[in-house]
Amino acid sequence: MADEVLRLEEVRKSYNVGRPTETEILHGIDLTLGRGEFVALMGPSGSGKSTLLNIMGLLDRPTSGRLLIEGQETGALDDGALTRLRGRSIGFVFQHHLLITAFTALENVMMPMLVERGFPDDAMKKRALDLLAGLGLGKWQHHLANALSGGQQQRVAVARALAMEPALVLADEPTGNLDTKSAASVFEMMREVNRKSGTSFLIVTHSLEIARGCDRIIELVDGQVVAAPPGPTAPTAPTGP
Repeated sequence: MADEVLRLEEVRKSYNVGRPTETEILHGIDLTLGRGEFVALMGPSGSGKSTLLNIMGLLDRPTSGRLLIEGQETGALDDGALTRLRGRSIGFVFQHHLLITAFTALENVMMPMLVERGFPDDAMKKRALDLLAGLGLGKWQHHLANALSGGQQQRVAVARALAMEPALVLADEPTGNLDTKSAASVFEMMREVNRKSGTSFLIVTHSLEIARGCDRIIELVDGQVVAAPPGPTAPTAPTGP
């Protein structure tokens, strides 16, 4: 358990529970993510990927089953406790970067720490500056988000996801809106963060090329995890989104 960042046991999710229109989307998901893993989640549209991602990210609750984050059982936690656990342990990267366009790159990366602590301080600024520099964005720290290229914006989004030093980053189609060169750059940058920091990544993608660059592939079909071949032992950056 000490080496796990996430565990799902017999997780089910239904909507319209107790009504004639009740529909079960996830059908008994068993899934474990180890510390430092870099994993792809694949599946056709409608397979339940978004529902599963929301549950893993503590944005939604399962109808039944158990979810543990870094060994912490989440079922009995109230909304406030879930919010605190999510802020401490999980970072998010989305297909659309969701940066605050009127803020600079530096201010965007500082935002999760501001939400957590309520006021800025020197340590917070240093953390944000170090992240931006480490992701090759030091010279753009004072540029407004909407003045950056798509690839640069997504790098800022990754830096923001890492601000609270989470154990797990959930990335939902992070290269889906990028051109081939930017997609490869962002993917390799996330891979490098994973190698250096040991942060676990779960990447939702439709790209088999990106998935093959991960440690292993989890495939979701009709709300169930099915067998999938592992990724290569020596991943390389993909050449396309």
